Amino acid sequence: MSIIKIAVVDDHKLFREGLVSLLSKSNKQFKVIWEASDGKNFLEKLKTEFPDIVLMDISMPEMDGIEATITAIAHYPEIRIIALSMYGEREYYLKMIQAGVKGFLRKDSDIDEVIKTITKVHDGENCFSQEMLYSLVTQRPVIKDEILSDREVQIVELICYGFSAGEIADKLFLSKRTVEKHRANILDKTNCNNTAKLVAWAMKNNFVK
Repeated sequence: MSIIKIAVVDDHKLFREGLVSLLSKSNKQFKVIWEASDGKNFLEKLKTEFPDIVLMDISMPEMDGIEATITAIAHYPEIRIIALSMYGEREYYLKMIQAGVKGFLRKDSDIDEVIKTITKVHDGENCFSQEMLYSLVTQRPVIKDEILSDREVQIVELICYGFSAGEIADKLFLSKRTVEKHRANILDKTNCNNTAKLVAWAMKNNFVK
């Protein structure tokens, strides 16, 4: 089993040290290679040793997590960042998704959730909890210029609630292949190149109820 190298970025020293200790004790596969106290410190350390996973706080002095994420991804497109936050406000989630994070973790998450999220993102998946996505979806849109068909709107809504293509197929009595074709058409129509960006687009434009 390969080691997952982790970097922890947070301006609260006690929280940061507690998280590092918890990660080290919870899973032999995890190795915290360094810590950073803000976005600028993170970008400097990124040049010294490259982590497999970054746990990134949102609100920090000097440079916040949003700007740090945008800058890091511009220079290292392959980097995998998971946002850490206590915020429940829609604007922070949207900004971090648009910045390119692969997942979210609340700072009060239990260790099983932390392990699951890190592992899934390391394996190349996005990890946005249904609770977090639900906090973003608030109202049914007025569909302007018929951007999406009624069926495509249904599929976008289910994607935003965290359902897989197979689960959407079961709910809508479609084949998985048909759902995947709809998803490809939706990504093309919305100029989104992945599910995370589609979720951000849908939230921004209120394309879910």
